[in-house]
Amino acid sequence: MKVGVLALQGAVAPHQQKLSGLGAVPVEVRTPAQLEGLAGIILPGGESTAMINLLKRNALWGPLREFLTQAPGWGVCAGAILLAKRVTHPAQESLALVDIEVARNGFGRQVDSFIDTLAPTAEWRGPAVEGVFIRAPRIAAVEGAAQTLLTWRNEPVMVRQGNLLAATFHPELTDSTVLHAYFLELCRK
Repeated sequence: MKVGVLALQGAVAPHQQKLSGLGAVPVEVRTPAQLEGLAGIILPGGESTAMINLLKRNALWGPLREFLTQAPGWGVCAGAILLAKRVTHPAQESLALVDIEVARNGFGRQVDSFIDTLAPTAEWRGPAVEGVFIRAPRIAAVEGAAQTLLTWRNEPVMVRQGNLLAATFHPELTDSTVLHAYFLELCRK
């Protein structure tokens, strides 16, 4: 199964390693043509403003949005910002596909980065997992069809809406493959 990783900017290689380790074939996506034949795509962490500029420069904005209305996608950190319906701190445009509001850098600056255990909600049937937060956005509101899967200190940090996931932390930087395996299950359906 081929799974894309948006490879314009950001933490691409760690996601590729997780996917490969679970038997998937990671595909770097930089152009619309590279979306063909993918079972899903990960939008990795990085810098959301740079990603938006590069998506537009590579004529990928519209095709990616269309792809994500039909196939599974997982926005991680900056990728979650790209998927959110509303972005604040400061406001910026997004693909507006997941019913959440996110505040950019909501957990603080680089020096405020931390690692902690995340609590599962009733919607998450897996184990507690570790979250790595690096200049992470904060989910300010979960609305509509979005459901919280994982929390940190009772705050939502990972949500699911249909075939889309948004996580404000970096699961690719832990030893666990639980969340990547969960995403691959979405891709298999």
